[in-house]
Amino acid sequence: MTPHQLVRRLRYSSWFWLRRAVFWGGAVCVGLVAIAFAKAATMADELFHRGLSISPYLPFLLAPAGLWVSLWMTRNVFPGAEGSGIPQAIAAVDMTDKAARDEVLSLKVAGGKILLTLLALCCGASIGREGPTVQIGAAIMHNLGKKVRLTRADVQRGLILAGGAAGVAAAFNTPLAGVMFGIEELSRSFESRTSGIVVTTVIMGGIISLALLGDYHYFGHTAATLVFSQAWIGVLVCGLLGGLAGGIFSQSLVLAGRRGLPGALGRFRRNHPEHFAALCGLGLAVLGLLSAGGTYGSGYNQAEALLHGTSLPVPFAIEKLGATLLSYLSGIPGGIFAPSLAVGAGIGSDIAMWLPKAPTAALMLLGMVAYFSGVVQAPITAVIIVLEMTDNSEMTIWLMATAMIAYGVSRLVCPEPFYKAMAHGFLDKVAASKPQPAAEAQMADS
Repeated sequence: MTPHQLVRRLRYSSWFWLRRAVFWGGAVCVGLVAIAFAKAATMADELFHRGLSISPYLPFLLAPAGLWVSLWMTRNVFPGAEGSGIPQAIAAVDMTDKAARDEVLSLKVAGGKILLTLLALCCGASIGREGPTVQIGAAIMHNLGKKVRLTRADVQRGLILAGGAAGVAAAFNTPLAGVMFGIEELSRSFESRTSGIVVTTVIMGGIISLALLGDYHYFGHTAATLVFSQAWIGVLVCGLLGGLAGGIFSQSLVLAGRRGLPGALGRFRRNHPEHFAALCGLGLAVLGLLSAGGTYGSGYNQAEALLHGTSLPVPFAIEKLGATLLSYLSGIPGGIFAPSLAVGAGIGSDIAMWLPKAPTAALMLLGMVAYFSGVVQAPITAVIIVLEMTDNSEMTIWLMATAMIAYGVSRLVCPEPFYKAMAHGFLDKVAASKPQPAAEAQMADS
């Protein structure tokens, strides 16, 4: 081997291990931040419910004021932090403008995402932390790559994918779901040169969660199962109703994002966005009062209670869906993962009333998978998330069948996947905010 060849090999080897150190070190950072965010979100939810115990009418003050402040800060201090965070991560993968990507994945926006999501949870918004964790994880990995000057396009894309997927793995304590989410939702495929390291990074993010929080399951252990005579009707009904409800929810948000709301309400939202957010907060308070507090927060507690035998009022699924719709339309930061699982559990609980011979908990699992698949149109991710969160492998076949039915029904209602459509809208918004060359030329001529 010549000295020149030796130098080239040493340079490649150093770059090879530097890249792995950034991916794996980033996974540790994402896991730690996701765990801290999860604990802070739990504290925020507990703080809100302490206030709720003082008076059920307190949200009529907290929710409008909190959503007004949250949206004002989003628009004026942390632009790019609005909504779930998953569309931003998907958009960042496809962005060619380096400055725009750096802006949407800045640590400032990531910090604002955490702060404003916690603020909204303190005010009773029906949002989750899992979607924001995707954008936060992508931002952490992206900025680590910038620090060590990993500038190759495929490596930058891999960092964003790995950060977002590791965020899901750590947020739900579901490493396999994180890997599948990266493939199925953030990117329809991995580059061959980065796929292996992305997968190991996502798994490492899940391992950090396991190491610090233990081998816990998000909703505990559920032993419910179905025999064929019970399963086929449950799969069919849950798949149809869950997919239809999820598709309607997604299509409503997609149309609201593209065309705006109709009539005077749409004009009010465009001209007075903070006041519209406060109006959404008022709607949240009304739904919360009608549901005896059941619609506030992420829905984790309600879904867990349903799965373990606690009954909720029949309209819970509709009320929770409405609260999540209002929260997202307000424009504040916050995700829809956990609320969607709660809505799905409610749908399954309602269906169980009409199928008394089938175990209620099993139908709730089918409802969770069906509605989640209908909303995000990522059926394999939905199945793996529910399996890992409930430690119930006996329902695998029935969950997969339900997810595929729900996915097909949802596509009839909402032809374009929700996160993909919102990512396109975000890219259009970024493009519209850039100065146009023709306009610049006119300004120069004048």
